[in-house]
Amino acid sequence: MKYTDLNKQTFNRWVKEGWEWSIPISHEEYLEAQNGVYKIYLTPTKIVPNNWLDKIKGTKVLAFASGGGQQCPILTAMGCDVTCLDYSDGQLEKERMVAERENYEINLIEADYTQPLPFKDNEFDNIVAPVSLCYAKDIEPIFKELKRILKKDGYLLIGFDNGINYLFDENEEELIVKYSLPFDTLSDEKLYKYMMDNDYGIQFSHSLEETLGGLLKLNFVLLDIYEDYDREGKLVDKKIPSYYSLLLKNA
Repeated sequence: MKYTDLNKQTFNRWVKEGWEWSIPISHEEYLEAQNGVYKIYLTPTKIVPNNWLDKIKGTKVLAFASGGGQQCPILTAMGCDVTCLDYSDGQLEKERMVAERENYEINLIEADYTQPLPFKDNEFDNIVAPVSLCYAKDIEPIFKELKRILKKDGYLLIGFDNGINYLFDENEEELIVKYSLPFDTLSDEKLYKYMMDNDYGIQFSHSLEETLGGLLKLNFVLLDIYEDYDREGKLVDKKIPSYYSLLLKNA
């Protein structure tokens, strides 16, 4: 079985268990968004700045790996024509539920993002991509696909894990470096067993050179950046950021 298919099974199980990223926004939150209060997250705790979101209002947007009924309803309330791509049918079902509840149309696509994306060249005005590429071993082909389907001068709003999470085992009492980078679940049998035993799925770390560097090599222009933290845990207690988000323009 491909590791992406194994992760799909993991995501669907998490959805059934009430995963925090599969809990749809409420009707009240949707109404707030219609009234201009936008709460979209690319990373766990920080809301995407309004000056980022103002750039994509009322446009054709791909919500990349964004199922769960959280980002897409807000984008829809912002007047966007939204396509949601996710490999988890459980996550897409959450999107369908919210769309039916709020009576709006959304295009739902179930697809493995490590494969060529089922879209035409220059199909989207903008792309919103919360943290998800920690579940992809090789991200360069994904960046090339995002570049292909994004219009010139379109914006890419994307979140990343910075790799620090992978150095530690949060199950242990002390915050001691246990693993090395790059973190690759498929590279070591003991590491694979650890990830499977803890129901973490197949995950990978990616360096700044791979993420920001890879996007810059494709002629994306960096416009803004911010760091973020997990919602809880020892790294949060030590005020160590674990994520960052980028606002880029397709030059």
